[in-house]
Amino acid sequence: MKYNYIATSFLLPWTAVVAYDACGGYFVKRLVKTANTIHADLDIIGTGCASYGPDISHLKLIVEYQSRSRLDIIIRDRDGTRYTDCELTFAYTQSPFAFQVTRASTGEVLFDTSGNNLIFQPQFLRLKTWLPRNPNIYGLGEHFDSFRLSNDDYIRTLWAGDSDGVPYGENLYGSHPVYFEHRSTGTHGVFLLNSNGMDIKLRRENSERSSVEFIAIGGVLDFYFFAGPTPVEVSRQNAEAVGTPAMVPYWSLGFHQCKFGYQEWFQVAEVIANYSAAWIPLETMWTDIDYLDHRRVFSLDSERFPLSKMRDIVHHLHDHQQQYILMVDPAVAKWDYPAYNQGRELDVFLKAENAEYFEGVVWPGVAVFPDWYHPNASTYWLQQIRQSFRPDTGIDIDGVWIDMNEPASMCRFPCRDPAGEAEKLGMPPGPPPPRDPPRQLAGFGGHGTKPDATPKRQNGPSGNLSDLTVNTDLVHANGMLEYDLHNLYGTMMGMVTRHAMLLRRPGLRPFIVTRSSFAGAGKYVQKWLGDNASSRSSIAGLLAFASIFQMPMVGSDVCGFKLTPSDKLCARWTTLGAFAPFFRNHAHDEAPPQEFYLWPLVAKAAKYAISVRFRLLDYLYTALQQQAIDGTPAINPLWYIYPNDSNTYGLDLQYFYGDCLLVSPVTEENATDVRIYLPDDIFYNFETGEPVRGHGDFVQIKDVPFDRIPLHVRGGCVVPLRVESANTTTELRKKSFELLVAPGLSDGSAKGALYLDDGISLDGGENPLWLTFRFADGLIHTLAVTSG
Repeated sequence: MKYNYIATSFLLPWTAVVAYDACGGYFVKRLVKTANTIHADLDIIGTGCASYGPDISHLKLIVEYQSRSRLDIIIRDRDGTRYTDCELTFAYTQSPFAFQVTRASTGEVLFDTSGNNLIFQPQFLRLKTWLPRNPNIYGLGEHFDSFRLSNDDYIRTLWAGDSDGVPYGENLYGSHPVYFEHRSTGTHGVFLLNSNGMDIKLRRENSERSSVEFIAIGGVLDFYFFAGPTPVEVSRQNAEAVGTPAMVPYWSLGFHQCKFGYQEWFQVAEVIANYSAAWIPLETMWTDIDYLDHRRVFSLDSERFPLSKMRDIVHHLHDHQQQYILMVDPAVAKWDYPAYNQGRELDVFLKAENAEYFEGVVWPGVAVFPDWYHPNASTYWLQQIRQSFRPDTGIDIDGVWIDMNEPASMCRFPCRDPAGEAEKLGMPPGPPPPRDPPRQLAGFGGHGTKPDATPKRQNGPSGNLSDLTVNTDLVHANGMLEYDLHNLYGTMMGMVTRHAMLLRRPGLRPFIVTRSSFAGAGKYVQKWLGDNASSRSSIAGLLAFASIFQMPMVGSDVCGFKLTPSDKLCARWTTLGAFAPFFRNHAHDEAPPQEFYLWPLVAKAAKYAISVRFRLLDYLYTALQQQAIDGTPAINPLWYIYPNDSNTYGLDLQYFYGDCLLVSPVTEENATDVRIYLPDDIFYNFETGEPVRGHGDFVQIKDVPFDRIPLHVRGGCVVPLRVESANTTTELRKKSFELLVAPGLSDGSAKGALYLDDGISLDGGENPLWLTFRFADGLIHTLAVTSG
């Protein structure tokens, strides 16, 4: 069966809504209740709509009360768990079938499909529910739109794809079909466990109500409902369903540097040396695909990045308590070299209908793609990682960067001539001529003419599901179509890569940064926000991934991936980037260099920002560990902390770092003033300790230097701080602590926590320690609990 020609906006015109609503729907034929489940047969009314093939006549409804706070409702092909005292209740109408989910304590309706008949066809599933007139909806990623979503005929398309510049209003790299809705009465969440492509439409129906409509092009309707009622509780309940995020190594919270376009070993070494000379703490150095031989994954350019020099770089970094990360794409060049030949031997690549390997075009030219569902896929990937990154004979990396894993291809559908298309695109590009190093670099040995820019990334929006990716009619080794599994490709790559890295360094936490993700990917990988060009919109992405999608180790490319930033813009972005969990400077190969030391103003901003970040690093580490345990967000939008303050619902240029530190960046490039919102509470200026009384209103902060960012500590918090910063996280861990106490507004009390472990082990090492602090009546009380 071919699915390549399904339209990919999936984007059906709004005028089609009336036709869908006129479909007859289904009726309840048989229903069986147990103590905690409901099972029902649904039969079609009439002949159906047949809008995308014949309607499926017989469906199965399964309702399962899974806990006090979670309800699961599944609607599927009939042929294809606990009612106790759940805080959500399920009710239904027999014919035409519709259902409601209500909050048990109040009777408030949270989800109501009445009047919106169910459509269930092989390639078209539709379910629509009513919302309040002006709902506060968040989530439905991945996108670069505002954090609070519009309901003005707004469409979110979920289909993983390469995205040039992460534009507004388009589907991006990942799929997270979950939303949180916040009302004055509480917060609830809805998660649709379906990996197929889909449109989710938010529409203002009339003056009294809006709607959200799910249109999926396959799979089943498996809805999880989270009762809350607080936003933090909904986040925890979502984590119970999709999984809590993996804890990261302590070193990963340092500052990272990368650039697409470091085209020889000397440039990499020079950047490391320049950061050291500028006294800007660099924790981790990265190299993009430039190090590869003609950009072939699991290879090495022996002229420009000779193994001996790469090993020198790694030894230098490790000797100075620093780390190294390399890029690994999924696409394997169709070329006579070990990674391709060994993949053929194990037969692990995706195959086309003719049983030949499917070919696309990526950076190395004509390429094939691993099938992560193949029984030999893990063996193959482990083999490649061990061979390339052996500590004794290879490049002893500390982490992996997995990119282009939607998967991306540069060949336009139907891609009948990948070799010709690769030649037209100039893939792989010819490498620059090798050169002798222009000067010695202390600690690197050896002797490094600016290389020519390589071709621009070739991508863009498309109207076909198979365009700029692999064909959707490919059949995976498990018998399932790429059509159904496409949105899982990046997450599956993350799972297999994590497995390989765990075997490579047993007992240690892997650090794997991905571009593409699906719900639950945080259990395996970390996330960066892609090829961004804006600091303002990156905040909304940070909030979505950290507080909703359970991928808290997230950040954008500081100073922008595809920009020519001024020193003022880069300085502002540097102070903002220091308050994202993942803090990395990265740029496109056609963008000019933007390392922090290149501008005096940016260097000053970086030194300040990293110093503050490092002093707060254990505070962040504690928050990340808590999220790894139960899903409590490490980054919080203001309405999570002040859910009864309606002024906070639309704010996405301020946020809480942890739950105590209010970050209020200046986001306009040349501005020195910023208008910030302070809820009705007491805050304290982080730098001066001066109390600032918030009254639920906006205030103007004037004359903010370009190397500073407004920070306020919320009253009622005890914040653990290192007494001073350091040049690496290893040295930082040797520093003593102090406690910043911010008395609360009502009674002057405060509380906080600190988590301590060895920073690298999966189990935290010997005797991980939780400390909780309570401040009352002028005294601080500490409780220590060993969790090892």
